[in-house]
Amino acid sequence: MPPRSRSDTPAEQGQLNEAARLADRLQVAGYTKRDIAHIIDRDPSLVSQFYTKNKGAAFVAALQQVLAAVETGGITDLPELAAIAARHTQRRTTASGGRARVRGKAVLITPTGSGTGRVGTQAIASGSARLRPLIAEAARRGLRLAFTVRLAKTAYVHPSGSRTDSPGIRRDVIQRADHTEERSYGSSQTGGFDAVDFARRVNAAGGDVTAAVHQWLVETGRIHPEAHIIHLEIRTWRPR
Repeated sequence: MPPRSRSDTPAEQGQLNEAARLADRLQVAGYTKRDIAHIIDRDPSLVSQFYTKNKGAAFVAALQQVLAAVETGGITDLPELAAIAARHTQRRTTASGGRARVRGKAVLITPTGSGTGRVGTQAIASGSARLRPLIAEAARRGLRLAFTVRLAKTAYVHPSGSRTDSPGIRRDVIQRADHTEERSYGSSQTGGFDAVDFARRVNAAGGDVTAAVHQWLVETGRIHPEAHIIHLEIRTWRPR
């Protein structure tokens, strides 16, 4: 991959901390800050703070191992790199030396294959990165998935309840006071979508779940190309 341009990197490399220097090398190798955030299982804003707020010390060991895997081992798959990083990520400690609590993951798949992940406007704008692990894990397990999107009423091509828009499933549409609508696509009754195929779509979109869902909705004639998704929910289950 060609090197990525970065506008927020200090002019002098000596100003960067070790986490930022490692992130720089990963970006030269073709990974975006969003990719790096996915690898270390954190929000992309934290990667930016490696540069602006001198953060990232807890991820140095993980980033070193990831960089070695990329440069020496030839590993490029994000889930593989994330698994490597997870084994070397240090947990924060409290002032007393105990392990600091962290927020739970936004997504979870139970042993039976049931899982749900939701994101709102802010996360959607950055590609719904928190949903990518859910989709990747669903693909690994061979699960099915469905999704619900919320857009402006005028963004949809077909009217509310249209059988063309959502054939074979319950067509009730949730209408909001702000002139938006939620519509669901796929269900356990109709079989839903193959998580493996959907994971491929996400990978083809550079890991951007929002873009992958938007592209599917446009390709299948359900929304207008200029439409903006403002809420997204992914659900998974094990096929019967």
